[in-house]
Amino acid sequence: RAPRGLWRVPGERGSLESRVLFKEEEKMDRKIRVVVAKPGLDGHDRGAKVIARAFRDAGMEVIYTGLRQTPEQIVATAIQEDADAIGISILSGAHEYCFKAIIDLLKEKNAEDIIVFGGGVIPETDYPTLLGFGAGAIFGPGTPTSETIEWLEKAVAEKRAKEA
Repeated sequence: RAPRGLWRVPGERGSLESRVLFKEEEKMDRKIRVVVAKPGLDGHDRGAKVIARAFRDAGMEVIYTGLRQTPEQIVATAIQEDADAIGISILSGAHEYCFKAIIDLLKEKNAEDIIVFGGGVIPETDYPTLLGFGAGAIFGPGTPTSETIEWLEKAVAEKRAKEA
């Protein structure tokens, strides 16, 4: 893809100023990039694939990590892919550990600007704990994909507005 906006910025072509401004402009214009992750020993990924496809159909870039990922692998993928968000799909009951570990690792790597949200079979009584760790939202079974998409679009728009 040809660089967009590179020559519209002040400064000499290829200058540090033009490269930095180009990078910021591209970040604001680019599609939402979301990592869909299956941490731990979960072996059932149908829900993760459904939401990944819904995000893709909504025009987002989706990076699906596959099954049995560690929190370290998920965070490394999100950072490497310059993701806006990490969506965690979890059914195993290890949601408190996984959410906390992922959010703590993001903070440790100075990447706490990456939005973390999740869904799966998570008791509603545990939602406040996960939100307290720093999760942006939790979506239970049966949540329409359109609701998740709308939430993520709004959350990323707010995040990008703060960064601008």
